[in-house]
Amino acid sequence: MPAEFVRYRSPEEDSDRWRGFSFRDGDIVISTRSKSGTTWVQMICALLVHQEPDLPEPLAALSPWLDWLVTPRDEVYERLARQSYRRVIKTHTPLDGVPIDHRATYIVVARHPLDMAVSLYHQGDNIDRERVAELTGGEVQTRRARPNLHDWLLAWIDSDADPRAELDSLPGVMWHLRDAWARRQAPNILLVRYADLARDLDGQMRDLAARLGIAVDDRRWSSLVEAASFEQMRTRSTRLVTALPGVLKDEQAFFRRGTPGAGREVLTPAELERYERRAAQLAPPDLLGWLHDGG
Repeated sequence: MPAEFVRYRSPEEDSDRWRGFSFRDGDIVISTRSKSGTTWVQMICALLVHQEPDLPEPLAALSPWLDWLVTPRDEVYERLARQSYRRVIKTHTPLDGVPIDHRATYIVVARHPLDMAVSLYHQGDNIDRERVAELTGGEVQTRRARPNLHDWLLAWIDSDADPRAELDSLPGVMWHLRDAWARRQAPNILLVRYADLARDLDGQMRDLAARLGIAVDDRRWSSLVEAASFEQMRTRSTRLVTALPGVLKDEQAFFRRGTPGAGREVLTPAELERYERRAAQLAPPDLLGWLHDGG
């Protein structure tokens, strides 16, 4: 990986694990911020590749998270090397920290930042931090008592965090999306909105299949769309996230809510304007128009 690539590190992730990865024709890399539709798009891509509603392995095994320190790097590389089918690889690293290979397609999923933040807040209570520390060899990340969701969300909006150090902050979310937005004309960079998946899953899956060059037998199509629905994924949560070894306290709680609007339900009109002013400081108007439309 070229030296000029940004290296993103946290107690649980290290984008330097991409260094030395061997790409193959047809690889699909899904690059998202946390709680922005990663698992949903992993599932859609896996269904399109395998064309069966029942996947041959748990989703997290079929589509491993390459830069997550919980699983040793060599184990992830070996798992991907053994896959004879088209590979789907997960990362939370922005594209400026990932090798851009002409043989691969990169899908960046965007969710309304307020909805993403609400989901992130609830997800924080569902992680077994002692188990994460055990698996990564790090220290237990102690957490102070958090404020209620409303007050936490306002603080999240106002945060002036370094976007490269705190990727799930509002500056970090916009950093990730701004970089992808600048690359959107590249033939192998696709931007997908969470709100569009929620509104028209069938249409979005057809568009993704076309962009990925995957032909699907019409007789299989309805079963694949049904398998990718939020309701079905929540029902099959253990099967989908079972490769996360004890990190989640409750697998089903991982799929808490699949419809947009959670963030705006928490805030007053004046507070929503406060968010919009802050977002306007962090991203260009055309990106914000696309990101917020339908959200």
